[in-house]
Amino acid sequence: MPDSFYTELGDGRFASSPWTTGPWDAGAQHGGPPSALLARAVERYRPRPDMLVGRVTVEILRPVPVAEVVVDVELLRPGRSVEMVGASLTAAGQVVARATAWRVVRTEAHTVPDRHRPPPPLPGTGGFTPPEGWIDGYLSAVEWRDAQGGFLQPGPATTWTRLRHPLVEGEEPSGLQRVMAVADSGNGISGEMDLRRWMFINPELTVHLHREPEGEWVCLDASTAISRGGVGLATSVLSDLAGPVGVGAQSLLVTPRG
Repeated sequence: MPDSFYTELGDGRFASSPWTTGPWDAGAQHGGPPSALLARAVERYRPRPDMLVGRVTVEILRPVPVAEVVVDVELLRPGRSVEMVGASLTAAGQVVARATAWRVVRTEAHTVPDRHRPPPPLPGTGGFTPPEGWIDGYLSAVEWRDAQGGFLQPGPATTWTRLRHPLVEGEEPSGLQRVMAVADSGNGISGEMDLRRWMFINPELTVHLHREPEGEWVCLDASTAISRGGVGLATSVLSDLAGPVGVGAQSLLVTPRG
């Protein structure tokens, strides 16, 4: 298998490797890799060192196939202090995901510490083996080290993650790309009901950052709320080894598996 989630083909085209495959459909990607690929497009579009990305929202319009995809990017709202960049992901002529991101200018504002609790220490060992019936790919492309809970344990979870492969062949992923590649797993690790019997479908992912993530490791301190009618909300405090960097949120449709 390729040693990356994607291989760049030129003209905005990317070949998707089996590492992008989600656990429920061998032909569909997990939400993490395409979210990270869209974030990469945002970072590379007319880059401004005087700005940082403060928020990224990804709308998952339909299943993203494990196939060739095309990324397009544009400036939606120019500005000296804040600007919005939009990116889209197309497969077989159909838009399958969109992202919008706010970039904000750096200033001399002093630091105010994040009020979220700091992440627990990185466990020395860990790992996750997909159970029978789950499709491997993305799950083995990420290293998982649970500090509390995890995929098959209902309830809140705190898990350290690290990408085992580059997002794009031959490139070192940025901190933003590493966060976006795993933030979509907050609902999976903190599911309140058995993942083997229930689906927690998130049509979107929103990540807010107050500083640039550093290093390979990203921690998700995640919890899920579900209300009558099957509407849920998964939220994650996102951290690197130095402490919290932001938060992620996912709206959920909670429904029994077929």
